[in-house]
Amino acid sequence: MEHPTYKVALIVGAGEGLSASLARLLSAQGIRVALAARKIEKLGALCNETGAKAYACNATEPEEVERLFGLVEREIGTPDLVVYNASGRARGPFVDLVPADVANAIAVSAYGGFLVAQQAAKRMLPNQHGAILFTGASASVKGYAQSAPFAMGKFALRGLAQSMARELSPQGIHVAHFVIDGGIRSAARTEAPDKPDSMLDPDAIAESYWNVLQQPRSAWSWELELRPWVEKF
Repeated sequence: MEHPTYKVALIVGAGEGLSASLARLLSAQGIRVALAARKIEKLGALCNETGAKAYACNATEPEEVERLFGLVEREIGTPDLVVYNASGRARGPFVDLVPADVANAIAVSAYGGFLVAQQAAKRMLPNQHGAILFTGASASVKGYAQSAPFAMGKFALRGLAQSMARELSPQGIHVAHFVIDGGIRSAARTEAPDKPDSMLDPDAIAESYWNVLQQPRSAWSWELELRPWVEKF
């Protein structure tokens, strides 16, 4: 069995949580990492730690996404592993939602995923090799009250991933969607002492992403659900 290898990773929607864990894991595997976010001022420490390079990009703007890929190609190499981690939210009673806020939430969660994935696929298809991963949420499969915009965006992102997997898998591109069902632990958000491991550890999530990336093509997953052992579903 041959396990795929990757050389250059691009993580879009990078921050201090799951993206940081992925950057550390991938760089430890010898993969060069590029990080993209709308604001990159807080990524300096992570770049110093992992050797990654940060790029400012609004993932909902086609010209900026195309420019991002061009810069990464020239300065690091052509990405053969792309992770879309960005999402947008607009919460509140349905009748009070502001249409412009809803449009922006859907654009960040889903349309940006399309733009990033399209640029990635164009570069991967000639070599029939690459992986495109999408970070979903509980809202990818369940629409919660007062959270319609998030559900709309995440449902759309899941549909994008499934459609892409059916089209691109036979062409050598591994497309996978991850349903992150639960809260992710962070420095600012930790479990109560009497509820150990009731939140998702970002390093553990990153390990699951890596396990999917290492799947031989004879047994690819297109979707994986992850939740703490005590999470109701």
